[in-house]
Amino acid sequence: MKKSLLLFLFVLFSVSIYGQQTVIKGSVKESLSFEPIEGVLVVIEKTNLKTLTDQLGEFEFSEGITFGEQILTISKTGYSTKRFPIVVNEGKTVNISDMTLERDVSETEDLFTITLSDDELNDDTSGADNISGLLASSLDVFQRTAAFEFSSSFFRIRGLDSNNGSILINGIEMNKAYNGRPQWSNWGGINDVLRNQELSLGFSPSSYAFGGVLGSTNINVRASEARPGGRITYSSSNRSYTNRLMATYASGLLKNNWAYTLSIGRRWGNEGYQDATLYNSNSFFASIEKKLSDVHSLSLTTIYTPNRRGKSSPNTQEVYDLKDIKYNEYWGWQDGEKRNSRIKEVNEPIVMLNHYWDLNYKTSLNTNVGYQFGKLGNSRLDYNGTDLINGFPQGGGANPSPTYYQKLPSYFERNFPNDLQFAYLALKDFQNDGQINWNAMYDANLNHVQNGGNAIYALYEDRVDDTQLTINSIFNSKVNDNVILNASVGYKNLKSENFAQVLNLLGASTYLDIDGFATDIDEAQNDLLNPNRLVNEGDKFKYHYNVLSNELNAFAQAQFTYNKLDFYLSGSVRQTQYQREGIYQNGGFPDSSLGKGEQLSFTGFGAKAGTTLKLTGKHVFNVNTGFISRAPSVQNTFSNSRENHNIVPNVSEENIMSVDASYILRSPIVQSKLTGYYTKITDASEISFFFADGIGGDNAVFVQEILQGIDKKHLGVELGVEAQVTSSIKLKGAASVGQFTYDNNPNLYLSTEPDQESVDAGFVNGFKDFGQSQLKDYKLASGPQRAYSVGFEYRDPEYWWFGATANFFSNTYVDVSPLTRSSNFNTDFDGNVFNDYDEDLARALLKQERFDDYMVINLVGGKSWKVGKYYIGLFASINNLLDEVYKTGGFEQGRNANYRELRDDKALDTPVFGPKYWYGRGTTYFLNLNLRF
Repeated sequence: MKKSLLLFLFVLFSVSIYGQQTVIKGSVKESLSFEPIEGVLVVIEKTNLKTLTDQLGEFEFSEGITFGEQILTISKTGYSTKRFPIVVNEGKTVNISDMTLERDVSETEDLFTITLSDDELNDDTSGADNISGLLASSLDVFQRTAAFEFSSSFFRIRGLDSNNGSILINGIEMNKAYNGRPQWSNWGGINDVLRNQELSLGFSPSSYAFGGVLGSTNINVRASEARPGGRITYSSSNRSYTNRLMATYASGLLKNNWAYTLSIGRRWGNEGYQDATLYNSNSFFASIEKKLSDVHSLSLTTIYTPNRRGKSSPNTQEVYDLKDIKYNEYWGWQDGEKRNSRIKEVNEPIVMLNHYWDLNYKTSLNTNVGYQFGKLGNSRLDYNGTDLINGFPQGGGANPSPTYYQKLPSYFERNFPNDLQFAYLALKDFQNDGQINWNAMYDANLNHVQNGGNAIYALYEDRVDDTQLTINSIFNSKVNDNVILNASVGYKNLKSENFAQVLNLLGASTYLDIDGFATDIDEAQNDLLNPNRLVNEGDKFKYHYNVLSNELNAFAQAQFTYNKLDFYLSGSVRQTQYQREGIYQNGGFPDSSLGKGEQLSFTGFGAKAGTTLKLTGKHVFNVNTGFISRAPSVQNTFSNSRENHNIVPNVSEENIMSVDASYILRSPIVQSKLTGYYTKITDASEISFFFADGIGGDNAVFVQEILQGIDKKHLGVELGVEAQVTSSIKLKGAASVGQFTYDNNPNLYLSTEPDQESVDAGFVNGFKDFGQSQLKDYKLASGPQRAYSVGFEYRDPEYWWFGATANFFSNTYVDVSPLTRSSNFNTDFDGNVFNDYDEDLARALLKQERFDDYMVINLVGGKSWKVGKYYIGLFASINNLLDEVYKTGGFEQGRNANYRELRDDKALDTPVFGPKYWYGRGTTYFLNLNLRF
């Protein structure tokens, strides 16, 4: 009896103990068939707990569980990874049954999305600047829509330039010192190895860097963390390139503690959507990693993606009306082939050495060394070729551009209104041809050489040869279940060599290296140390200088996580130094061009904080705010670095203040996020180059326009919603309603060659202060300021899917000319207001152009197959199904710099110097087929 009683008490005690045990269990099923999935990896993030589902798709954790809020991650090859927030209480069971995984067709979508980044970003002829390079599958509903649906309209998140976000690869920042932007073509074509990304949106915290107001992205290309297996991909498109072929293989961590990843690719095409936009790119990636011990790993990574692409031109409306939106002025026929004069070539290899040290299971130290070198070139035609006759420059060719204003019908209509046959002949010539005449330039050069002269025309490129060393260390530590510390220190050293190089003398053998527009022989010298120099193909000429840059940076961050409340605090400091070193002594600036100029130093600070209130599992509120003070980019620091050391007047750090607040709804059916934001930018600088009429003389003058002390205001709301209305059908929508404006009247300066003509126009040493430019409340040219998207997606149990979206865009504005909003607009060369000045007419002339609203329909679809151990994926998209014609951007020309010039030009049916525009593409397609093994 006693034994029975003891046995009964033991069982009762055991049951009681078990009942108090903390347990996490659940099951995973396929989203469409609802069948159990075996072998799903289930991980509790930031712990060492992981397990696999059994034959019934079930799993369980019962030991070593940390209490409080946790993130449960479920993943399996061939399926999309999911993350589930859970709350674990002591002695309780968390039961998450019937979690679902979808077939990973999004991988193919990602290939499409990353393609957009290299297709659209950082082409200085397109004005494009968006976030399309980010992996859409890792973003929220709104961000995903912006990447897939809005990017082709050159939509910018919150109206901000991409230099407001940081891109890192293995913890090394990739943003360029010249303009602060990432150069996506430096790693284009290696899509398969770019999937592992950690995104920090806006001011939210990042484990790697302080980031910018648009956040930061760290692309992890460690071989040991790449998903094992191989992939072969073929793509076809009519957008940028026409063909792409890629092959990638990742070993995963082998038994000998080695891991490697290899990827090669090629993208090519004789012509994209615009005429003569050739594309030729090769891509190579190799990463090898050795796990030296349980706590040390060493990784070596190389990235080499040389690429050449033909540029396309912005054009006036007159040109588009005479041709079409595919027209490109930069090319002409030669020997039966299209030859583009504007080729962008990027050849900048990257080498990285990374050391990973797990000090303990909670703390890690990542030390990185990155080295990037190579060249970036942009070619163009030069027609200043001259001879020296009696010691003075003589000669030079006619402008070879087919859209040069003196070749278009509008010029003859304005200057010969009573004899329109000249306009008619110009019209027919342009319609029948309208391209660069390469043969005429060869003939002109050969004839001139036969008469003892030099080349009149030459093809050259503006070169930038950067050599950059980056060193940093990144520290991460989980102090306890509630506190995480992040910190980093870094150093960056850049030597940027800048020069022009002769590519082709078009049948001639020598070219005179002087400024053909100068009237004084000394001022005409591009290099007084080598006067009247004759250059050959391959020689440097025109300008030659170095920009030296050094940067020290550090950041620290604390993240606090609790059941109902998360918050963080972060701070950064960055010391930046610039110095120009002139190799040539420019004749126009003999005392301020040679040798080293003043060393400039800027100190930037950053501080940000945010909090997340988890009201319930469904309702979450989030607020982030921060301030950044940062150095101006090299581009906006020197007024004309090609010729002199001069810096922007009153240049200083640029300041950014931003705040955003979000409401997030997470339910089994509806996922949504509503965000309101406000960003204020102050003390910014911008520099542009153009020919201006009417700045005090009769002739057009090539000037550098310096806009200093700019304030900008960005405010708006973002909304993303998706609803899984059935197991197969998902509805989705997004909206961005913003207002992006100049918030003050910045200072305007012009700089030009210090010759007699500029002196007569009021320039002192080639410099003139025009006071304030009346830009306050003008809209920023940052793409559509309002964008909306509605659509649906259907996923069939047989693993094919289809989706369609309708996207609406409005409030897109032309980029206004600051010079025409300055005192120069209403004053004559004597400084007095024009005697025929009409304020009402002037107000109408200066009204900012708003482009027409438009709608774009996009279709996407795909299918996946499993054949034995292989997976085959097909993805296809059609953009702008209805072939909508729309403007995506443009800018006012600075030629009409005063009231009379602009009045007379706009009085014409077709202005001679109307704004230049970019048009969106018509109907385009992208097709992707891949095999995974």
